[in-house]
Amino acid sequence: MTDYNPESLIKLTSMKMPYGKFRGVTLIDLPETYVVWYYENGLPEGELGRLLSELYEIKVNGLESLVKSMNL
Repeated sequence: MTDYNPESLIKLTSMKMPYGKFRGVTLIDLPETYVVWYYENGLPEGELGRLLSELYEIKVNGLESLVKSMNL
């Protein structure tokens, strides 16, 4: 199980995808299929990759609504 850093959760609800088809979409709002594709085909390096990895765990475990409701 992944330990979620509160700072990461804040970034997932505020940071926007910097490129690609969903450029400008807040990370937490990315479609699950898009996040799963990245996870299976290679995450970007650095902070974005780490955040997408955490987002993958959140989405596939059905925790997205909990993160959105946290008022971060």
